[in-house]
Parts: sequence; C-alpha cells; structure tokens
Amino acid sequence: MSDPSAATTSSPPADQSPAPVRWTALRSPFAVGFFVTLGALVAVVLGLAVSNLSTVIIYVVFALFAALGLDPVVRMLERRKLSRTWAIVIVYFVFALVLVGVLMLIIPTVVRQIAQFFKDVPSLIRDFQSSDVYAWLSNTFGDSISDILTQVQQFLVNPSNIAAIGGGVLQIGVSIVTGISGLVIILVLSLYFLATLPSIKQTFNRLTPAYSRARVADLTEQITDSIGGYLMGMVILAFCNAVLAFVLYLALGLPFPLLMAVVAFCITLIPLVGSVLFWVIGSTLALFSSPVSALIFAVIYLIYMQVEAYVLTPRVMNRAVSIPGSLVVIGALVGGTLLGLLGALVAIPVTASLLLIIKQVIIPRQDAKTVPR
Repeated sequence: MSDPSAATTSSPPADQSPAPVRWTALRSPFAVGFFVTLGALVAVVLGLAVSNLSTVIIYVVFALFAALGLDPVVRMLERRKLSRTWAIVIVYFVFALVLVGVLMLIIPTVVRQIAQFFKDVPSLIRDFQSSDVYAWLSNTFGDSISDILTQVQQFLVNPSNIAAIGGGVLQIGVSIVTGISGLVIILVLSLYFLATLPSIKQTFNRLTPAYSRARVADLTEQITDSIGGYLMGMVILAFCNAVLAFVLYLALGLPFPLLMAVVAFCITLIPLVGSVLFWVIGSTLALFSSPVSALIFAVIYLIYMQVEAYVLTPRVMNRAVSIPGSLVVIGALVGGTLLGLLGALVAIPVTASLLLIIKQVIIPRQDAKTVPR
C-alpha cells in the first residue's frame, strides 16, 4: 500500500523547470517610485562629483596625453640600448631645459611687447587712419569706421577694461597662479604615467578574457602609437608655424614678432582651423602697421598653409591614424566646446582611436554574422 504523503512531497519531474523567482515588491507603486528616485539621486550625485572634479580630470587627461606624446621618444632611446628609466630621465631633463630656456627667453620679451603694444595703440591707429585702406573704408562705409576705431582705442588704452575681461586684477593673479600650479601637476603626473605606461597597458590587457588578450594588446599598442604620433606631430607643426610667423614679422619689420610667434604656437595647436585662425589674426594685426606688409604676410602664410596641408602634415603624421575630414571637423568642434583648447587637441586622436576600434572589433563581428539568429 502506497504512502499518500510520499506523493505530496515528491520532487517535480526532471523536465519541469522551477518557477521563475519574481521580485513582487516592485509591483508596488511606492517601491517603483522609491527606486526611481534613488537612481535619480545617484545620477545627480555622480554628475556633481564629475563637475567638481572637472579640473582634476582635465589635469589627468592632459598628463596622460603628454605621456603618450613623449613615449615615442622614450622608446626610440630604448631601441638604442638605453633602459627605460634612463630614457625617461634624458627626455625629461632635455624637456625641462628647453621649457625653462624658452620661458626665460620669451616671458620677459612677451611682457615688454604686450606693454609696448598697448602703448603703441594710438600711433598704430593713427598710421592706419592715414593709409589708403582706411580711406577706401571711409568712402565705402562712411563715418562708422572712424567711430569703431575710436571705441577700439578707448577700450585698449584703458587697463581696467583689459582687467575686467579677466575678471579683475585679483582674478588674473589667481588664474596665473592656478595655471602655473596646474602645469606643475601635469608635468609630475605625466612623469608617473610615462614611467608606468607599460605596466598600465599590461594591467588593462589583463582585465580582458585570456583568449582575446593578444588581440586587445595589439589594438592597445596601435591606439597609443597613433595618439603619441599625432601629439608629437601637432607640436612639430605648431613649432613650424611659430618659426614662420617670427621670421615673417621680423623680416617685414612688423611689430611684436616674438609675441606673434607664441600666439601662433598656441593657436595652431588647434587642429584643422588653428592655422586659418592665426592667418586671420596675423594679417589683421599686420594691417594696422603696413597694408603692404600685411598683404605680403597673408600671401606667404597662405602658401605655407598649402605646403603644410599637402607636404608637411602627411610626412609628420605618418604614424597617426587617418580619419575622414568631416569627422575631423566634428571632433574638433565637440572637443573644443566641451574642454576648450585641450578638448580640440585630444578630440582627433580620440576619434581616430574610436574608428580603429570600430574597424578592428565591431565591423569584423558584424561580418562574422552570416546566419540570422
């Protein structure tokens, strides 16, 4: 005789899966509202944290890209039978000497030339008013040109207006101190990043599954090589622009050649549009001194821009990943809008890295899907 209790306590058949466990607590409107509110609060806290740490994030990103830019030089020295430690010491020692020398040479001269520029504003405007260009503008647009020049002169000769642009004298001083301290932080961080770059890449590769580490390591090397080559190339091209601006201003007898060389170096670091911006700025400032010299400067610099675009850039950027021109414009606009000069500088290598990932990871996976699931 069978035991009836055995039938009631017997386990379910093997082919019958257990019923899925459902979180019935979320069926309550109160619970749903609580978890949605909690998620929104977490998102707000994370957003505030990122906003407050934006300066630190910029320092870290700038230092990382500086390390990637110096890494090709370090590896070149390593190929000459030097240890990585000595290669880093040599690179940073030379970099520090160049930086200190350039600052000692440029800063006093630039400060004098800036002061001289504001002192010479009235004479520059008077010379411009006696030129044929001003006469043509006056005949074309009437007295409005004279009113504009008067307002520009009144604005530039008043130091309080210049200080007001920077938020006041105290704010300008704070900005200078902050900039110097930020530069020191970036240099120290970049030294640490450069020294530990191989271990950082190795640790990153070990976070991926073992069967794909070789592929990820190869992709990581390609990305870091492209970023380092791009940054070194941008510095070289900006230096060429600065030298050309200095030589042209000096040869044509235009004022403030060293100041314009510094401006050219900083502006032409902006990809794609930097050279055009400096061409406009340099030609406009030269116009106040001599229309003929301004025309010569504009023509020569325009010819150099073509040489840079079709000769220098392909040779200097031979290690960078090529990307379509439309994406260059979009990347530079997005990066410049988000992070200013730093964003515009790093937008192109970031875009190139994303394209590299798409070409070598996403597209092969899509090509492998020949049968619909």
